[in-house]
Amino acid sequence: MSSLPNNLKQIAFFLQRLPGIGEKTANRLAFYFLRIPQADLQDFSDNIQDLKEKTKMCRICLNLTEDEICAICENANREKHTITVVEDVLDLLSFEIGNIYDGVYHVLHGKIDPLNHVGPEDIKVEELLKRLGNGSKIREVILATNLDMEGEATAMYIKNRLEELQKKSKKNFKITRLAYGLPMGANLEYADYMTLKKAIEGRNKY
Repeated sequence: MSSLPNNLKQIAFFLQRLPGIGEKTANRLAFYFLRIPQADLQDFSDNIQDLKEKTKMCRICLNLTEDEICAICENANREKHTITVVEDVLDLLSFEIGNIYDGVYHVLHGKIDPLNHVGPEDIKVEELLKRLGNGSKIREVILATNLDMEGEATAMYIKNRLEELQKKSKKNFKITRLAYGLPMGANLEYADYMTLKKAIEGRNKY
């Protein structure tokens, strides 16, 4: 890479810092930027420059938006009585891409991870509790944190806090957790113990 112009090298070096981008891919992307029309490159540059300044959190669900309230919370056709709690915006996008859910969300922006010094106070749990406070008409809270140890710990912590809120406020919303187990097309011989255990526990009438 030493023979490349310095500005091209610096772009490639920066791209290598992105998740999943190695040296060869970074070089290909840098050369791609060199070949695209200047107008397209300028638009991309402007968007990058404005990214931090224009992007903010929705004041209701903490989704990312350029406005005070995100498009999901503003949509009158969404089921406002159901909240799905997700760790980050990418998890929210997975639900939206699949078009499988018409409720609203609450984005935690993290999960409890003591090994990396992330505690309950570092994620957006208190904001969820305030949202469910006086005047709320929520009927169900779906805990959709990831199925690793940290995600499970986060879901359990939130469940306990929600149950405390229910006792204090006499609210009667459901607290549910995403079902999980064997994926479609899976062979039992390749499934691990915990996956099989959860699949048995979450079995449905057939």
